[in-house]
Amino acid sequence: MKMIKNMVMLAALTMTAPLAAETTEATEATETENAAPATVAEIASGVCAGCHSADGNSVIPMNPILAGQHAEYITKQLIDFKATESAPAKRNSPIMSSMVAALSPEDMKQLGDYYAQQKAIPSQVAVDDDKLIELGKLLYHGGSLTNGVPACASCHGPNGSGIPPRYPAIAGQHAEYTITQLNLFNTGDRANDKDVMQQVITRLNGYEKRAVSTYISTMR
Repeated sequence: MKMIKNMVMLAALTMTAPLAAETTEATEATETENAAPATVAEIASGVCAGCHSADGNSVIPMNPILAGQHAEYITKQLIDFKATESAPAKRNSPIMSSMVAALSPEDMKQLGDYYAQQKAIPSQVAVDDDKLIELGKLLYHGGSLTNGVPACASCHGPNGSGIPPRYPAIAGQHAEYTITQLNLFNTGDRANDKDVMQQVITRLNGYEKRAVSTYISTMR
């Protein structure tokens, strides 16, 4: 009788062993799926790619092209998007704030380095308004003496390459993204540059902002 009882127990253990193994494997798989990306390339292709493409060359006009941007500038923007326990984000964007929430300072630095190393593909959105482009070109390179607007080139360079780490490269950037940022600077909803842009943009009207943004998108 005792032998039969032992055999039953052995059979039960034998049957539950595979189940326990399957449960352990499933748990490990879940933990692996939920683990933080191991490399900056995985962060870029996983977290960032939906809006900016894996290599930073966004094809969505409302989202910026990050490829070829100065590393220090990207890192600063990522830091500014992140709120802390003691202070709100310096740059307001609910979408970006959620994207950077889990990123460490080292992740942000590595992302800046990663995108800086990617080859930029300028905006491919066609523009067929020559007068708009010409006005934008005049404002970009010469500013406006009438309104006291300095040339964009004085900070972003004659070829739009920017001056790191404070002034970003903007040549070839999507016009829709650029004008959106200009409007945010204008209203004060973006003010993470010590109000430099706000002082400039408030002197331009809507058409002039559109002209500058359009010209920038054609710069190569």
